[in-house]
Amino acid sequence: MTAPSRVHVRRHAMTVKQLVLPGLRAAGLWFALSFCVPVPAQTAPATVQAASAPQASRTAPTPAPFDWREAHAYALGIQAFHYLYPWFYMPEARWTRTEFVDHQANRFTHVRALETAAKTNGGAPNNDTLYSRAWLYVKDEPVIVSVPAISERYYTLEMVDFMGDNFAYVGTRATGTKAGHYAVFAKGWKGKLPAGVKALPPSSTPWAIIQGRTFVKDAADLSSVHALQDQYLITPLSQWGKPGAVARGTPAIWEPINPKTDPLAAWKTINRALTEVAPDPRDADLMLSFKQLGIGPGQDIDAQSASIKRGLARAAVDGQRIVAQAINTGHLQKNVNGWFYPPITIGRPTATRDWLFRAMQALGGWVANDPEEAVYLNVAQDSAGKPLIGSNRYVIRFQPGALPQVKAFWSITMYNPQFNLVANPINRYAVGDRTGMTPDADGGLTVYVQKDSPGADKESNWLPTPQEGRFLMFLRAYLPGDDILQQAWTPPLITRIESAPAK
Repeated sequence: MTAPSRVHVRRHAMTVKQLVLPGLRAAGLWFALSFCVPVPAQTAPATVQAASAPQASRTAPTPAPFDWREAHAYALGIQAFHYLYPWFYMPEARWTRTEFVDHQANRFTHVRALETAAKTNGGAPNNDTLYSRAWLYVKDEPVIVSVPAISERYYTLEMVDFMGDNFAYVGTRATGTKAGHYAVFAKGWKGKLPAGVKALPPSSTPWAIIQGRTFVKDAADLSSVHALQDQYLITPLSQWGKPGAVARGTPAIWEPINPKTDPLAAWKTINRALTEVAPDPRDADLMLSFKQLGIGPGQDIDAQSASIKRGLARAAVDGQRIVAQAINTGHLQKNVNGWFYPPITIGRPTATRDWLFRAMQALGGWVANDPEEAVYLNVAQDSAGKPLIGSNRYVIRFQPGALPQVKAFWSITMYNPQFNLVANPINRYAVGDRTGMTPDADGGLTVYVQKDSPGADKESNWLPTPQEGRFLMFLRAYLPGDDILQQAWTPPLITRIESAPAK
């Protein structure tokens, strides 16, 4: 996962942590998730409270008259907010994730170092790969994504449309280890590609995302990964084979309205985004209903009545709460030994026609891998159903033959409640099949989860926790085996062990 920008965190009064974390023990977060970021939550419209009268003269307040227009806008607005969640969420994600390339499309941003506890703006980053990402604009012409030959390590470039639906992959699983050139284009484009360029399945939207991950063996391996990242290239079709040519301009990436300054910001952002990315024609009836509230491309929220605006302001607040609480309560997740599997349809939510699920995926992690590429399980409770606490000691015992079966790699990563990696004396943030753990005598594997060293003989298997307070862990399985894909693999319990008796 990738951390959000500090600007993004400051801009919004309510974060994913505030919305989601209170229910973590009950549900866990199903981030499959590439990237979990704080997202814009709406601020309720201000109210004015009358001064209190003396006690003796107080009378029962007169109920406010029922405003059916406000109630109707609120009820329909909740439905609109969930259906249109990508148009609310993606503009902010696009703005924050292009800040290091001057908010321009068709340019890679590369993360150059493995994440550490020094980074404290959340996002539950992994400690296994370096990220490479780009926002693509492909309405006018395709772009060609070029990759070098990569045979000595796992890598993947996940291609995602504006709805949050994966439409293509380039990488170890999808296209193999040879160098290649791949065309990304919007649905409906017709034209001829240069020789040696392979067409990927089209994006359903003119805006698309590349979320890339390149595996890192250890700190000494970083320079090798940097050299590979530098060979990930994006070239507009019109510039192919023209060294030094100036790329065609793309639409400006605009900053969404700050909801802290405007309770109708969500709807204004949605309306503007709808002029860039049209909704599915199959949903024309929904859009016709929403239009009566001033929601749609070219519509003006400010022109609506005070009643409608009050209802929509409330709908944006409660619509966001519904999405968060659906995650909190384990909606669509599968609990196995306290670990939570994400929904099996994660990565391509629109096909389910479940708009709440599509919104949940965005709030839970921006974009999400197809399960065939990676499955992330998360846990925040022990075998007794109690929260994981840094002052306790735990073991994760994999029985012989019961390790996660993967074709790439697996890891368990430690996070604090703010979704940051945890500072510790040995600067270890994850353990897995690349970290040199020592098997048990019977062929099993025990991971020691605690704040202090379990002893020199066990330290290779030590995953340090916070000194105190709650924590959570993600188990990432890249290129998972069939049992994980089918959610038939049983992850081990997190067992608390009693403190050693005082001497």
